[in-house]
Amino acid sequence: MKSKFQLLVGITVVALVSGCTASDATTSFTGDYGDEGMAPRFEVNPLFPKPLPNHWLVGPMIGVTVDARDHIWVVHRNTEDQFMAQEIGLTQGVSECCQPGPPVLEFDQEGNLISAFGGPSETGEYDWPTSNHGLAIDNMGNIWIGGNGGTDKHVLQFATDGTFLSQIGDPEARSGRDSNDMMNFGQVAKLSNHAATNELFVADGYQNKRVVVLDATTGEFKRTWGAYGNPPDDEEFSSMTRWNNANGTPPPPQFQGPVHCAEPSLDGLVYVCDRGADRVQVFTLDGEFVQEAHFAPNTRSQGSTWDLAFSPDAAQTYLYLADGQNMKVYIVLRETMEVLTSFGDGGRQPGLFFAVHSIDTDSDGNIYTTETYEGSRLQKFEYLGIGPIPNADQGALWPGETNTYGNSQNSGM
Repeated sequence: MKSKFQLLVGITVVALVSGCTASDATTSFTGDYGDEGMAPRFEVNPLFPKPLPNHWLVGPMIGVTVDARDHIWVVHRNTEDQFMAQEIGLTQGVSECCQPGPPVLEFDQEGNLISAFGGPSETGEYDWPTSNHGLAIDNMGNIWIGGNGGTDKHVLQFATDGTFLSQIGDPEARSGRDSNDMMNFGQVAKLSNHAATNELFVADGYQNKRVVVLDATTGEFKRTWGAYGNPPDDEEFSSMTRWNNANGTPPPPQFQGPVHCAEPSLDGLVYVCDRGADRVQVFTLDGEFVQEAHFAPNTRSQGSTWDLAFSPDAAQTYLYLADGQNMKVYIVLRETMEVLTSFGDGGRQPGLFFAVHSIDTDSDGNIYTTETYEGSRLQKFEYLGIGPIPNADQGALWPGETNTYGNSQNSGM
C-alpha cells in the first residue's frame, strides 16, 4: 500500500526560457584521466533542475545517487517543521503557494522531474525515518533509505514506483548505542551499493560508529568494523574527546563520527568518511585497513569529510569529496589522496554552497551535489574535460571563459 506521497508522477515541466544554455561559449578540455598537472574541469548549470510542479518545495536535501540510466535520485526532509510558515501556505490553507514535495524525487540529466514518492505509511507496514538520511540503488534498481533521527534504527527498501519492499531493523530495538548489534542500526547516514558482490555498505553512522555490510538481496548482516578495521568499541568511544589536529594528538582509535559515508570502489576498496575527525579511511571489502588521509584537518564544528564520489572512468582516477563545513568540493587524485584543487564557497548563488552534504557522478562525468539545512537544493556541475589544474580554490564555477581559465572571482580584483 502506498502512502499519500507515493504518487508516481508523470510530469511535463515547462523549461525556463533562455537564449542560451549553460554550456554555450564554454571551453572544453581534451586531456586524459591521470595526466600529470591536469584535473577534471567543471562548470555549474544554473538552470538545473527545472521548476517543480504542484507548488512543491524541497526541504534540506540529505542524499543523492545516480542510477544506471543516469537518472538522479534525491531524498529531502519534507515535514512541515523544515519550512517557514510563509513558505507552505498552501499546506496550511492560507494561500495558493506552496507545499512540501514528496521526499524522494527522480530527475533525468536535463533536470526534468520523472517521479516522486515516499513518506509515512498509511497502513503501518513500515516505519518512515523520523529524519531520513541518504539513499542508494541496488543491483535490482531498488531504492534504500536510511535515517539519523533518534529512533531510526532501521533502513527501508522500495521499488522505484514507491512500492514498499522491506524494512531491516526495528525502531523500538533499543534507546542507546550498540555498535555490535547485528540486527539493528544506530542512525544511518548513508548506504552505498557494491554491484560486484551484491552488497550494501552502510555508514552507521550518527549513534553507532561503524561500517555495516548487508546482503542486498536478503538484508542479512554480513560483517561490520570500526576505525582501522578493529571491532567497534562503544566503551572506548565514550571515553574519547574530540580530536584536535592543532594539539598534535594522534587520530582517534575509534571513528569520531558521524560515520558519514562508506563508498566502495571498482577495485575493491571502501572509502569511509569519518566526518568528526576530518578523515577518510580506506579499507578492503572485508574491512582490512589500508590507509587514511586527512582533509582540512583543523576543521572543527561539523568536520570536513561529508561524502564522496568517484570519477566515472574505469580506474576511478579521481575522488570528489564534499566538505559541508568549509562549503566546497575537493578534487582528489585517488592514487595518492592528494587534493589537486577545489571548487565552491559559501553562498546562495549557483556554484556556491550552504552545507554541501551529498555528492555523486553520472556516466558522463557530471557531478551532482545536494545541500542540507537552509541550502535545500540540488546542483549540477557539468564536466568539461581534463585540463590544467587551476587555482587551488576555484570558487564558484560559473559558466564562461573567465571561470574556465582561472576564476577571476577569487583573484581579489
